[in-house]
Amino acid sequence: MTEQPTLTTKRLILRPYTLSDAQEIQRLIGDRVVADTLLNVPYPYEDGMAEDWISKSESIFEEGKSVHFAITQREQEYLIGGIGLNNINHIYENAEMGYWIGKPYWGNGYCTEAARAVVKYGFDALGLSRIYAHHFTRNPTSGRVMQKVGMKHEGHLRQAVKRWDKFEDLETYGILKSEFRD
Repeated sequence: MTEQPTLTTKRLILRPYTLSDAQEIQRLIGDRVVADTLLNVPYPYEDGMAEDWISKSESIFEEGKSVHFAITQREQEYLIGGIGLNNINHIYENAEMGYWIGKPYWGNGYCTEAARAVVKYGFDALGLSRIYAHHFTRNPTSGRVMQKVGMKHEGHLRQAVKRWDKFEDLETYGILKSEFRD
């Protein structure tokens, strides 16, 4: 793959993470309420974790395995959250979308706007045929983001994952390139 692109929307810039984002990532994703919505984010989110993750992101992109974007507000360019495509499978032409938004920015439509841009990028630039995503059943707000970008509910996975010593059900959504309306 080439250099990771920057995507723009009406209100957002989706760009590669930089080490200067680390402190704000730690503050936003380290909020227990935010961390509780995410499958693979530890809590507490300790010093050095963001820097470590950011330093690995570029090589993972270069290997074609994942692409991660910092979601920033377009005018003042402050960090709002993150979004990406993970588990990119070039043989089956699919990937898993994941995202998070810092609690101070919830309820503004930022996640839907970013998700729409990333789905378009996945289909147009990466040549994917299918993009899928999961959310905890107890977090229907995340499911509404998926629905708003055109994803269809594909299943309910009972006790699919264990998070903080408790089994959690997951909802699975997916969208095909032929279904996506820009």
